[in-house]
Amino acid sequence: MIMQELSAEEIRNEVQEIAQEHLSLKVEGYICTTEMVYDILLKAASEGISIAAACGDLENVASGNTIREQLNEQLSIEQLKEHEKEINQALAARLPQQISQSRLEAAIDEHDEPYYGHNEELLDVTCRGKANRGTTHFFRIATAYVFYRQIRLTLAVTFVLPEDSKLDVVKRLHERLLTLKLRIGVLYMDRGFCCGSVITYLQNVKQPTLLACPIRGKKGGTRKLCGKRKSYRTPYTFTDGTTVEMAVIAKMIPGKDKKRHQKWFLYVLIHLDWPLHTIFRRYRSRFGIESSYRILRQAHIKTTSRNPALRFFLLGFALLLVNLWAFFRWFIARIPGLGPHRIDPTHFPFHSFLAFLRRFVENLYETPMSISSPPPAKS
Repeated sequence: MIMQELSAEEIRNEVQEIAQEHLSLKVEGYICTTEMVYDILLKAASEGISIAAACGDLENVASGNTIREQLNEQLSIEQLKEHEKEINQALAARLPQQISQSRLEAAIDEHDEPYYGHNEELLDVTCRGKANRGTTHFFRIATAYVFYRQIRLTLAVTFVLPEDSKLDVVKRLHERLLTLKLRIGVLYMDRGFCCGSVITYLQNVKQPTLLACPIRGKKGGTRKLCGKRKSYRTPYTFTDGTTVEMAVIAKMIPGKDKKRHQKWFLYVLIHLDWPLHTIFRRYRSRFGIESSYRILRQAHIKTTSRNPALRFFLLGFALLLVNLWAFFRWFIARIPGLGPHRIDPTHFPFHSFLAFLRRFVENLYETPMSISSPPPAKS
């Protein structure tokens, strides 16, 4: 695919096409239509505002209450798995040809959205976690993210319920990647997934994996591995009987006193035979998934909705926008020349992508250019 020019209309039309093809949201009102709903979501996502604020900033659209009613009517917690399936299909709708033909690296991680209410029905679908942003209850999603050269895409997402184990989450995401017939060369996961059931599953499916391991115990446990002066590899058996190959990496890290101190990093190796200096360097590449969450926040529509399915849908919609931006940038920002496909990282940043969408929607529905004073109070 060769792309010399990309217009705001083409971007908006691509979003509309993918959303209407893969997502079951359908609106057929006198004023409100499916196309209008997605355009309002684009406006809200491009500015990181609420649906009501987006509707208030456009002239020829339905009210914010009407849009929310339509969304809440069609998005329910009972159909959460079906919504999840549709979003996953949309995320994989546009893949560069090189992705499906290449050996990829992937990462699995979790993302939390805080919940501050006390509604018992909602608390039943939130996960407990360490206190953060004023709460210990979170709507949690987990994503699988693949990277190939300079393109990074989220290709699987799942809503995590309190009863879901780490193994349940990993299996759903890993199986989704396999369904897409992608060749996952290495899978990276952080220490939150380091448990016997996950390790055993990955060993059984023969998935090469680099898994961070927490340091536990005062003198025993994995802490007893951190007594030597140099990095090394060793077999290790967890308390549940799971046996693994462990890499123990020693690094000199600058502390708050500006002096360098020795710090230990533990990694579980599954079907990998990398040298020690490669393990630490390659694991750092998984932090690309953290940057994807930071980008996600730029397109996250603000909401105080009590509908978990709506919250999940809005997160999935933001992930879809990030994927489409990565897809378009892969072509429009390509550096001409021989050799591997390379892109200019400064060309077509994400905020420009969002600005294109915002401008097109504002031109399509018009924006108010004046405001009247409020009517006088009734005596």
